[in-house]
Amino acid sequence: MRLTGKATILSATPQELVMEPLMRCLAATQAWVETFVVKHGICPFAAREVAAQRIRYRAVSANDWSETLLALLEECRRLDEDSEVETTLLVLSEGSDDFDDYLDLLGVAEDLLADQGYDGIYQLASFHPDYRFEGGAEDDESHYTNRSPWPMLHLLREASLTRVLEHYPDPESIPERNIALMHELGRETLERRLATLKMLG
Repeated sequence: MRLTGKATILSATPQELVMEPLMRCLAATQAWVETFVVKHGICPFAAREVAAQRIRYRAVSANDWSETLLALLEECRRLDEDSEVETTLLVLSEGSDDFDDYLDLLGVAEDLLADQGYDGIYQLASFHPDYRFEGGAEDDESHYTNRSPWPMLHLLREASLTRVLEHYPDPESIPERNIALMHELGRETLERRLATLKMLG
């Protein structure tokens, strides 16, 4: 049992019964990237990386933050060494269902990257099934721009991000366009699609 894409990790082994839940959350996340993020142009640069199979997916538990943070640093070092991987989605398979707990982990992870000298090299984008932008109404559709079937820490190369934004017309309009799209799709549709993806995991 193996996900498609050369940058995807985690194959079935003799420990397949242990790994299967991890494989399912990776499958759901990959489907979300391809059928939501790319399909709707949420990130205008994602389609190219999906087509080139330059996105790496890794699942890790968040029950023990030390292990989660160690995995994050391992992925930073992999990006250091492998230019064929453009970005990494570190999918949190368990232990971060509560959004506030997830935000605490995110803050610690960002501090760790800075402490390890990765400030200005990599940045973290945040996604969670219950993502809420501060100050927004709880039921506002705008939250769905950052809602994913599983919690994750998304490692981005800052140099690549700067380069593509320099050649993208009016990059400041991307968040506004995405929010408008979420309102156009409607909360019911967004909830249903996210629930369907979650069932893959």
